[in-house]
Amino acid sequence: VGSSSFSFSVLTVNAPFRCPSSCLQKPVHVPIIRRAAPALQGWTFSSSPGRFHAVSPLNLLGGLLRSPAAMQERRVLSIQSHVVRGYVGNKSAVFPLQVLGFEVDSINSVQFSNHTGYAHWKGQVLTAEELNVLYEGIKLNNVHHYDYILTGYSRDTSFLETVVDIIKELKKANPGLVYVCDPVLGDQGAMYVPENLLPVYKNKVVPLADILTPNQFEAELLTGRTIKTAADAVQVMDLLHDMGPETVVLTSTDLLSKHGDQFLVALGSQKIKKADGTRVSQKIWMDIPKVDAVFVGTGDLFAAMLLAWTHHHPTDLKTACEKTASVMHHVIQRTMAYANEMAGPGKRPSPAQLELRMVQSKADIENPATVVQAEVLETSLH
Repeated sequence: VGSSSFSFSVLTVNAPFRCPSSCLQKPVHVPIIRRAAPALQGWTFSSSPGRFHAVSPLNLLGGLLRSPAAMQERRVLSIQSHVVRGYVGNKSAVFPLQVLGFEVDSINSVQFSNHTGYAHWKGQVLTAEELNVLYEGIKLNNVHHYDYILTGYSRDTSFLETVVDIIKELKKANPGLVYVCDPVLGDQGAMYVPENLLPVYKNKVVPLADILTPNQFEAELLTGRTIKTAADAVQVMDLLHDMGPETVVLTSTDLLSKHGDQFLVALGSQKIKKADGTRVSQKIWMDIPKVDAVFVGTGDLFAAMLLAWTHHHPTDLKTACEKTASVMHHVIQRTMAYANEMAGPGKRPSPAQLELRMVQSKADIENPATVVQAEVLETSLH
């Protein structure tokens, strides 16, 4: 653009402005950068044929990223299921988190050929003892330092209790660690894990969680309350807060959207302790367009994206949820378009055709256009 062309050759890390990956190695005009990013006051710019250099007052850039803050890693331990083919569990969470700059260490609670919605599936289940062996190996090398833990599907109480022990130990080592829990118990009135997992979640897992992402049925199971109205949903989220988590998102509910039955209602609640000691609570409502298909792995993707976007917007649940839901919308729309094309006119897509188009959605994961807006229901001081 403009009359001067340079290649943006320095990748920024924790810089006060962001250049999408698509603009790298494209012409850049220095005055336009200055106008687009007022935060660059005090920065210096230089150029040579085919190259463009930006140097901050702290010398973060210019090819020498010396600042420890700039080099700081954000590392996630993700304990979820794994499939060889398709996207569910860790396959739905790891790639999107890596795209957004997180280092992810993954432990696969199960390893299946594909998700169980197919006609056939084979694989192995990790035992509590095997989980302990893996974790001990990490500890022995002194590389068990994490900023986040993410957990999803589990079918065994001993395995889940071992996960609890690991979380407690890691939180003791890093009190600032954030635990994101997707309490996978069931949906639409039916549990698809053994019932004896429920008390473990209620009494041991949820109290450790900082961010909780149940659907309506799971929230009702955990609190013993039924959700029929928005007021019920708000009360259930407050009860979940009382159990431990400071952020709760009901990823799907049966509540009627004001836009009609073609929209799914999700709600969120966040409690924040400000620097002056006061506590602020915010509750939001989202109307998400429905798609007439059954997708697998979307809940795992939602939890991973909420982890990422709450990291970038720790005190702004509205923005974090808008970006999370917008990523979901883009991925699902792309998946549906592909599945319909593969299935052909008038035919229902198969489970294989409905596997999430994750790699193809990389740009939307990195920088999602906001297509889902959240409405603030209430903001209050405590």
